[in-house]
Amino acid sequence: MRFNFSPFPELLTERLLLRQLNVKDEKEIFELRSNDIVNKYLDRPKARSMKDAEEFINKINFGINNHQSFFWAICFRDEPKLIGTICLWNFSEEENKAEIGYELLPPFHGKGIMQEAFSKVTEFGFETLQLTTIEAWTAGQNENSIKLLERNHFKRDFEQENKIDRAKEGPDTVIYSLSKTNYLNSRS
Repeated sequence: MRFNFSPFPELLTERLLLRQLNVKDEKEIFELRSNDIVNKYLDRPKARSMKDAEEFINKINFGINNHQSFFWAICFRDEPKLIGTICLWNFSEEENKAEIGYELLPPFHGKGIMQEAFSKVTEFGFETLQLTTIEAWTAGQNENSIKLLERNHFKRDFEQENKIDRAKEGPDTVIYSLSKTNYLNSRS
């Protein structure tokens, strides 16, 4: 991919610091990736050990170092402990788009934290990376994720949904997208 950010871009919001994952996040990554609530709608194996968490962090940082993704730890500005993650990944140079993904530990749900992080990463995608589209793939039953997407002006993308392999992605996968034009219009 054409994006080369060194050092990794830290993003700040009113309450949050979005920073690169590091080995000190191992405990919280394990907690996040082994949590039944967090994993309810995700098609991935649950973390079973700290080694799984360490391997995940190494895999993510390998992707960052090879310009394949931006993956942030969500922390409070005054407390560097990870409470969630948010990423831009699955870049398409041809279509100038990326996919956004996010997860948050349950004690922090319903506090506007993901809204704050999501807005900042969307801004980064459109204004810094100059993407033309950001997509989100989620489970059709994941009401909280869908509410977050719709609150941020993402629209269901039936055209993209018609192209996916349902046997691979699951019958319940829905795709939402936001174009840069609609993003800019929503901010004016």
